[in-house]
Parts: sequence; C-alpha cells; structure tokens
Amino acid sequence: MRKTKKVIITCAPTGSIHTPSMSPHLPVTANQIAEAAIGAAEAGATILHLHARNEADGSPSPKAADFMRFMPRIKQSTDAVINISTGGSAMMTLDDRLEGAKAAQPEICSLNMGPLIFDFSAAGKRVESWQLAWEREYVETSRGRIMYNDNAYIERIMLEVGREFGTKFEFECYDIGHLYTLAHFANKGLIDPPFMVQGIFGILGGVGADVRNMAHMVSMADSLFGDDYIFSAFAAGRHQMDFCTQSVLLGGHARVGLEDSLFIDKGELATSNAQQVTKLRGIIEALGREVATPSEAREILGLKGGNQVNF
Repeated sequence: MRKTKKVIITCAPTGSIHTPSMSPHLPVTANQIAEAAIGAAEAGATILHLHARNEADGSPSPKAADFMRFMPRIKQSTDAVINISTGGSAMMTLDDRLEGAKAAQPEICSLNMGPLIFDFSAAGKRVESWQLAWEREYVETSRGRIMYNDNAYIERIMLEVGREFGTKFEFECYDIGHLYTLAHFANKGLIDPPFMVQGIFGILGGVGADVRNMAHMVSMADSLFGDDYIFSAFAAGRHQMDFCTQSVLLGGHARVGLEDSLFIDKGELATSNAQQVTKLRGIIEALGREVATPSEAREILGLKGGNQVNF
C-alpha cells in the first residue's frame, strides 16, 4: 500500500440504496444534494461520491440532466474532487449508468469490480410507513437482483470513460476476487497506478463486516499491487465508523456518508452528511493523522484536475 501522512475522506451523500421514508435527513432533491455535498466538503470531505435522484419522487436516476442540476453548484462552491458513480442501481442498464459520467467527464468515477448480489431489503424493516409509491417494492425486491458488472462491462467503462476522458477510478471491491479482476485489467494496461482500492464491507452478497476481512484484503492487495495503490474502506450501517477507523489505523483512507449509513450513533439518525464527516475527522486527528486537502488528494491519486471536467 502506498501510505501517506494525509487521509482522504470520501463522502457519499445519497447513493441509491436508502429511500426518503428511511430518514428525513436523506438528501434527494438537487438542492438538498448540493447543500449536503457542500456541507460535507466544508466539514473536511476531500472527495464527494455522487449519485443523482429523480427530482419528482427521489428515486435513483442515471440521467445526466439530474446530475447537472447540482454538480455545477458544488464545483462553484468547493474545491472538493467530484466523483460520479457508474454503479447507479441494479435496475439501470450499463448505458444508463454511464450517461452522467460521459456528460460530466469528471476527475474520478466509481467502478464496481464485479457482479454481486446486492441485497438491502433488511433496510425496509425499520420503516413504519412508506411515503412514496416506488419505495417498498424497490427495497424489498433487492434480494432478487444482482448488481451486474462483468469483465466486458468493466472494460467498456475503463475505455469509454477512463481512456476517453482521462478519468481515474475509485475501484469498489466487495470481495477478494474483485482485487484479482483489478489486477487483470492492470496487467492488460487499461488502467494506470496509483489505484484507489475502495474496500466495501457488510453488504449482504459481499464480504462481511469483520475487520479480519479488511486485514486480508489489504494483505492480498499488497501482494498484487505493492506500492501502486492506496486503500480506502467503508462498511454498511452500524459498522461504518469502526471500519473507517480500522482503515486509518492500517495507513489507509476512509469513506462516510448517508449512502452507506443513515446513523451517527446507535439508534440515532445522522442529521447530515457533514455530521458524519466531522466525527470521522475527529477520529483521524485523534490518531495523529491529518485530513488531505483536495489538492493533496489530486496529487496522491494523479488526477487530471478540476479544470478539465465538463461541468
């Protein structure tokens, strides 16, 4: 692992898992997403991992027009690195999922390194009443869906977004096998180091939220990539801060945000993304490390710069 003194905090403000009925604090309109992202950056987030929502009902949206409702405002208000999801949701086609990235040509995009069962149906058990018509079915049927990225899809994303626009990737690895897929494409020369490996734990269908799994993932990544990668991690739900802390202790980086957990403490909903960023920042500083600035993150990751995007 390429270790640095500075810790990159990624914040994922909304995602495509949680729905409006799960928390009144989940940003879903363009204005809410912009305010959440700007607030997170002001609190110390270095990278903003962004999904779009349908303005009418808050459902996940892949449309470039929905991304463009908030991205220019975020860019004008903060120097944070803007990261566009190419994962979207399991209900979107690959062309759908690439629409926002191709329009925005961002510095960095997320890239799932393989298919997986992405079952978040248990999140619906906390909902006493559903506010919107689409929510219940969307959540409960997730147990029967696969988040699909085969090697042909991955190669298309690397070529059509990475090579075409000079965009780097947040390689989302939900299991150890995803590291080997990443190594395969690195060996083909389709991607260049340093690689940002984002270890993801606690999704039903991926590797479990056990810190021994993180230690194993880092050990295997070390054997595959040596000093050609940086490691970041997050875990779903109640494991969020534990795994962020463990990643920092290992010399890595961390991600928070209401995409990954709606809570700030046991049984207590987070009131904002900035609240989670502030808590993580306190942990990082208590451990004797410093939070990376956006310019430092650009240098660490070899990004093209915020002046070379299309928004």
